[in-house]
Parts: sequence; structure tokens; C-alpha cells
Amino acid sequence: MRKLYTNYISNFKGLSREIWLLSLVTFINRAGAMVIPFLSLYLVNAKGFTLPQVGWIMTCFGLGSLTGTWIGGKLTDTIGFYKVIILSLFLGGVGFIFLQFIDTFYGFCAAIFSLILVADAYRPAIFVAADTYSKPGNKTRSITLIRLAINLGFSIGPLIGGIIIATISYTSLFWIDGLTCMLASFGLFIWLKPKKSKDPEPDITINKKEGVPPYLNGLFVLFIIIMIANGTTFVQYFSVMPLYYEKAHFLTEDLIGWLLFINGAVIVIFEMPLITWLERKKLTKTMATFWGIVFIAISFIVLNLTSWSGILVVGMLLMTLGEMIGSPFSNALALEMAPKGRKGSYMGLYSMSFSFAHIFGHNGGMNLVDTIGFDNTWYILFAFLSLIALLTLWLYKLLKKSPKFNTHEI
Repeated sequence: MRKLYTNYISNFKGLSREIWLLSLVTFINRAGAMVIPFLSLYLVNAKGFTLPQVGWIMTCFGLGSLTGTWIGGKLTDTIGFYKVIILSLFLGGVGFIFLQFIDTFYGFCAAIFSLILVADAYRPAIFVAADTYSKPGNKTRSITLIRLAINLGFSIGPLIGGIIIATISYTSLFWIDGLTCMLASFGLFIWLKPKKSKDPEPDITINKKEGVPPYLNGLFVLFIIIMIANGTTFVQYFSVMPLYYEKAHFLTEDLIGWLLFINGAVIVIFEMPLITWLERKKLTKTMATFWGIVFIAISFIVLNLTSWSGILVVGMLLMTLGEMIGSPFSNALALEMAPKGRKGSYMGLYSMSFSFAHIFGHNGGMNLVDTIGFDNTWYILFAFLSLIALLTLWLYKLLKKSPKFNTHEI
């Protein structure tokens, strides 16, 4: 047991102090993000919206995310990631508090668009911050630590959120979410002031830009298409899946919180050792992305094998494995493909891929379920992801042929 503990701790050695601080602030932020996993349930149960209406609200969620990540990427390249992260966290916290007071369908569409626009400016900035503060050779592990902080917060947040909903009310979540976002912004401002760094300020505008913009990079565009497609299915776990747990398996909000807790807890415990092991095995970033897609595809199809509710745990574990393998390496792959001076723009487009996924995924999933039911929706998602996995293999072959990249890394 002592050896296992020592080996686990060794996975975190060599990461910079700044990466640890960014991870801590990210944890504080995500621990309060209790609203998002229960948003579809809140809109149906507390607000009385129909599934198609919830789909359109989540499309506005995606449009806000798309706009926010684009603006965040641009601002990161101009004013720097530090200011972007602080403003995004603070203003996003204010937005979450006010969201609870919106009652109409169109009002909720406008409010969720504005809120997520501000909140998701954080995403490209945090990726660039991780790249800036990473030491040579541990970029993937630095990203993994930040993801670990996200998932530690995400595992605790829904668990507490489900208990709060069951014992108090939905609206309590909005106050907690908003206040913790604001707390995270204060924490970053206090702990990570750039002017107190002993090293030269890393968060500067880089005037010399190499390569081409991301939308003119054919291989990167193909990679983004794969990420959009994968994300379109993955986001079902944040909107359609909670409804499936409630409507098809009759789980209460607190049990749904426990089920979501499994995802975060497994990632917190196993992701860093898994990533370290995969790096030792020389698994390339593109092939890791491929296997991540494969496991997510299987996580949907197993739900149709039996009506036994225990299969929900199996599906969650398979999705979690796909996420653990695919997400850190796809993040690192995007950074690897980004030329100097354009990392903010490239990571902005990478983050926007998940915004596109929110635009199409939630709405498409809600309408599919409303039209053909849950079981047929899972069959369609499995077939779709199987095609995307084949597309990822094609990208891998194209990258191997490109003289711009190290085939052992890509």
C-alpha cells in the first residue's frame, strides 16, 4: 500500500507552483458548478419547459459558449490569460446568481447565452496558462492536473447539489455556484499576481506569429471537426442522460448526484497514473484521442443491453475511461499543433469545438429522444461515434506524413 501511495504521489512531481495554484482555483470554481449537471432537470421540473424548449435553451448555451471561447481566445492573445480568467470567473459568478430569477422561455435563452459567453472565456485562457507555466516535458501532466481539479470539483459539486435539491431547493444551487465562482476569482487575484513572480512575466502579448491562423490549417480543422463530433455525443451526459436516469430508471436527484460523483471520483484517483503509464508506453496523442472516442461510443450502446439499473454504473465507468484517455491528450495535441504566437487563437478554436457541440448536441439529443426514444438514440450515437473513430485514424495517418510534426509525439 505504501508503494502504491508513493508511486501515485510521484506522478505529480515536477509540476510548477503556478500549475498547482491554477488547479486549486479551478477546483474552487468547479466545486460550485452544481447548476449545469442539473440544468435540464431544473428546466423541466421547476420551470415546466418541454424537451424541445430545453433543447433550444441548451442551443443558446452552446452559442454563448461559442462566442465566449472565441472572444476569450482573442483576449488571451491581447490582454493576457491572467485578466481573462479573473474577469470570467467574477462576472460568471454574478451571472449565475441572477439566472435563478428568469422565468420565461425567451428570457432564459438570452440569460443563458450571456452567462455562458462570459463564463467560457475562461477555457482558452486556462489552457494557455497551463502551457505557459508548464515545465519542459510535462505539458500533458500539467493539463491533466488541471483536469483533475475540474473533475474533483465536478464530483463533489453534483453530489452536494443533488442533496441540496432533495432537501432544500433548486434555487440554492444558483447562489452557491455564483459565490464560488467569485471566490475563485479572488483566490487567483491573491495567489497568482504576475507582478510577484520571480521570473519575467510570462503573460505577455506575443507579437511574432508563426504559421497560419487555425481556420487555415487543414489538419487542425479536421481535428476540430473530430472534436465537435465527439463533443456532440459527450454533452448528452450533461442534459439528456440525467433525464434518462430519472425517466427511464426512476432515479432521484440525489442518486443522480451519486452517479455523477463516480465520474469525477474515478478521474481524480486514476487519471494521473493512467496518463503517466500511457506516456511511458509511448501512446501518441492522436491514438489516445481515438481510444477515448471508442470507449465513449461503447458507453452508450451498453445501456441497451439490459434494463438493470446497475448498467448505468457500467456506462458511466466506460464514459469516464474514454474521457480520461481522450481529453488530456486531445488538449495536448491541440497545443502541439499550435505554432508560436497563435496558441490563444488555436486553443480558442479548440475550446469552441465544445461550444459547437453544445449548440448541436443538446438540441439534437433532446429532439431525438422526444421523437424516437432513449434506446434508439443510443444506437444512433454509437454508430455516429464509430464513424468518427475511423476519421481519427485517418487524421493520425495524415499527421504521420506531415514533416511539421514529430510522429512519436503526434
